[in-house]
Amino acid sequence: MNDSVLPHLNAALNFTSFVLLVAAFYQIRRGNVQNHRRLMLSALVVSSLFLVSYVVYHAQYGSVRFAGQGLVRPVYFVILITHVVLAAAIVPLVVVTLRRALAGDFARHRRLARWTYPLWVYVSITGVVVYLMLYHLYRPR
Repeated sequence: MNDSVLPHLNAALNFTSFVLLVAAFYQIRRGNVQNHRRLMLSALVVSSLFLVSYVVYHAQYGSVRFAGQGLVRPVYFVILITHVVLAAAIVPLVVVTLRRALAGDFARHRRLARWTYPLWVYVSITGVVVYLMLYHLYRPR
């Protein structure tokens, strides 16, 4: 296993994105559009930083093999596969949802955000789960 700090940074960025998304949801439910907007834009910046860091890390080190055995192995791969597939899908969803909000098309923004938001939350938190399983709970020896 390598000694890069990037997997830890990536997990921190994913968790930060998760927290910002939850806080933004709370703010919009309270009717505080300005705080919602700030928090969502912050989540977008943090998620973008994650994406850059993730690409840099995997360009340098490649993939890390999951060392867990038994029942945890299929559990890990279900989480990983859904995370990866939804992470690819979330990028265009976030772009379109953001574009609609910035254009003031709030009815269409809300309709798409009802899908985008839970998927983005799922991707953020499962990124942390994958990190914990891969680098802490079932570390390669």
